[in-house]
Amino acid sequence: MSEKPDKRPTLKSLAEITGLGISTVSQALRNSPEISAETRKRVQLAAQQAGYRPNRAGVRLRTGKSNVITLVLNPQDGSSSEFTNQDNNSGFFANIVYGISEALAGTSYHLVVTPYSLSDPMAPIRYIVETNSADGVIISRTEPNDPRVRYMVENNMPFATHGRTQMGIEHAYFDFDNAAYAYEAVKLLSASGRKRLALFCPPPMLTYYLHTVQGFERGLAETGATGYSIGSVSSDSGLEGLRAAGFELAHRRDAPDGIICTSSSMVMPLIIGMRDGNKEIGRDFDLVAKPLSALIALTQPKVIGIDEDFRMAGGALGRMVMARIAGTEPIVLQMLDQPKTLRGNT
Repeated sequence: MSEKPDKRPTLKSLAEITGLGISTVSQALRNSPEISAETRKRVQLAAQQAGYRPNRAGVRLRTGKSNVITLVLNPQDGSSSEFTNQDNNSGFFANIVYGISEALAGTSYHLVVTPYSLSDPMAPIRYIVETNSADGVIISRTEPNDPRVRYMVENNMPFATHGRTQMGIEHAYFDFDNAAYAYEAVKLLSASGRKRLALFCPPPMLTYYLHTVQGFERGLAETGATGYSIGSVSSDSGLEGLRAAGFELAHRRDAPDGIICTSSSMVMPLIIGMRDGNKEIGRDFDLVAKPLSALIALTQPKVIGIDEDFRMAGGALGRMVMARIAGTEPIVLQMLDQPKTLRGNT
């Protein structure tokens, strides 16, 4: 007769292993300050060795908590090109997930990624709040007046955002300083002798569109370069839309000799479109982008790259939302990352 498989470890079995009471074991696993650090360490080690995993349904019944943090992302966020999807050095989606997962490792929290359609970004937020299916939420594609932020504040849902708002509401956020990025990009191109610049903007409804344009205009004013923003396409436009924009740009009477991209997903289709219009990078124009994948750096070494660390952003967002759940005030959970580490033809 075959042996019965071992049962899943329980609080009772951990109590038997450690010689402690069930209540003590439970509090030790929750890091209760009422239990000594030595006892907490002893219980947690025993739980790890026994392969103990808390029953999430039971935890929710006892505490009202789900121990879930939900990352709400559009599946194409920051990676509308297959060139970025193939490289974790720059892919937004993968690195944000990795960073958050690293921040949550060793805690009681589990990460759930919830995809959504751009046609209704409020839908997943309403569902999470109404069903109490997460203890905290992380969102991206932040807008100046973002209804998701207002809704979560009004419903006391802890959250953190990738990007800022302009609503007068203090909230936890991690953002990249896109104004500084565009400003530095203009200075780099101007220093290389490029004087007619084109900025390929983010989607215009997002807050960092405003920051990017502000930095671009400041750079033009200080360097004396001329330039214009391309508002007809963005990182949401897809490969063919961007390639066609590059081709059209190459045939303009005021074709730029310097291009600034606000996403690495723009780089290859724009270079291909410009090349189809008989404009070669390094000869007729220079291009600055953030961040560069290893593939783009290898195949297009003349591209000037400025790093944006999505993995670090994910880690910061994970820690921020856990801090908000613990009651930390949002005003101290705000981080603005600065452009750094130039790569390529500098």
